[in-house]
Amino acid sequence: MGAHPRTPTTTQVPTAGEPGSGPAGGSQDGLQAGLKNRHLSMIAIGGVIGAGLFVGSGAGIAAAGPGILLSYALTGLLVVLVMRMLGEMAAASPTSGSFSAYADRALGRWAGFTIGWLYWFFWSVVLAVEATAAAAILTGWVPAVPQWAWALIVMVVLTGTNLISVGSFGEFEFWFAGIKVVAIVVFIVVGALAIFGLPPGDHAVGMSNLTGHGGFLPNGPGAILSGMLLVVFSFMGSEIVTLAASESPNPVLAVRKAVNSVIWRIALFYIGSITVIVTLLPWNDPAVLKSPYVAVLKSLDIPYAGTVMDIVVLTAVLSCLNSGLYTASRMAYSLGERGDAPKSFKKVNKGGVPAVAIWASVAFGFIATIFSYTSKDTVFQFLLNSSGAVALFVWLVICFSQLRMRRIIEREAPERLTVRMWLYPWLTYATIALIVFVVGYMFYDPDGREQMVLSVVAAAVVLVIGLVLERRRTRTPAGK
Repeated sequence: MGAHPRTPTTTQVPTAGEPGSGPAGGSQDGLQAGLKNRHLSMIAIGGVIGAGLFVGSGAGIAAAGPGILLSYALTGLLVVLVMRMLGEMAAASPTSGSFSAYADRALGRWAGFTIGWLYWFFWSVVLAVEATAAAAILTGWVPAVPQWAWALIVMVVLTGTNLISVGSFGEFEFWFAGIKVVAIVVFIVVGALAIFGLPPGDHAVGMSNLTGHGGFLPNGPGAILSGMLLVVFSFMGSEIVTLAASESPNPVLAVRKAVNSVIWRIALFYIGSITVIVTLLPWNDPAVLKSPYVAVLKSLDIPYAGTVMDIVVLTAVLSCLNSGLYTASRMAYSLGERGDAPKSFKKVNKGGVPAVAIWASVAFGFIATIFSYTSKDTVFQFLLNSSGAVALFVWLVICFSQLRMRRIIEREAPERLTVRMWLYPWLTYATIALIVFVVGYMFYDPDGREQMVLSVVAAAVVLVIGLVLERRRTRTPAGK
């Protein structure tokens, strides 16, 4: 697909079979509808359980104490609202480009270009983060193999699964996500029993740890916002199901189910498991900061707690790496399909997957992985910080896109509004205000300022490139 001009008056909702509409039972644009319903269901459930929940939640607890529950609740509410908006657009027009394609149609090509490439950048950096984390665990088990070699091995293996077919990706993700889900559910059940004094606990802990160590908000109400900054990025990944749905036999149904279930998924996996941690253990216990889930299991004398959690964390890391590669490649594919990336990105292999887009994403991820070993505190830290606030940018773009797309869909294809944003447009405006407030607080907060500044600079650079390319396209006569 070549470059195409955009004007506000010609924005349309694609119908089935048009480029960007995504396959519906079959592929009209090269991608194959190879994801089964069970794949989509588990991707939707497991997509909200990232490695950051197991590893990074300790920092949030240390910052806000038991009040971290409010941080997770507020951030979870934000994600629920944003997913509802995204679900409205995705159910009306499933596409591999998801919010980037909707921003392209609703706000202009510059918006789709910018947010698409930023999202690709984010997930390509995540590949390096997860490969390094997986290598660290595997090296602990098999120290004879160098850490860099383990990082290379896991990237090669998961690249292979993504290159074979989308069904291969879906099968791996089904089992990865399944292990994460089972682990969290078992953790919550065991923890809840211990809280009330049932085995494996020795006595009822009750609610004393929630208020007995400086109160529910030991570091003051402001710590709730600081906690949000630490946990907001662990929710990135909820939107993956809207990209994956376009490669399923019934994308509209898949999106509708995922959006309707996001509330209980966040409530159970995030708020439920963190509640168990801050109830069973004092929030200022050093072991909680280091590894909260391991600390809980050890406090209950669960044998081999460290090894068990290493297995779970490794599974979560591999799941994130697997889905991150899928997500980055599909966004690159969508950009190529819309003429905003090299044309080769939209080419698919015999398995119906965008091989060039996958290799490009892996190449960037592997280079970033090398930097994580050779320039951890300089180049790699810059990559982390400059991509760190992309989640907030994505959510903002989804909100603004939904405001415009809702009017377009109501005018051109109202029958496709099978998922509707609540209290439109007022709740959308309120969500925008909350995201802007969080962004502003990041500029104010010393710990978040550098990340936000570098992320804004990265976004500005991509935006300028997009505007320059758009101007060149409009100046170039058709056919030349």
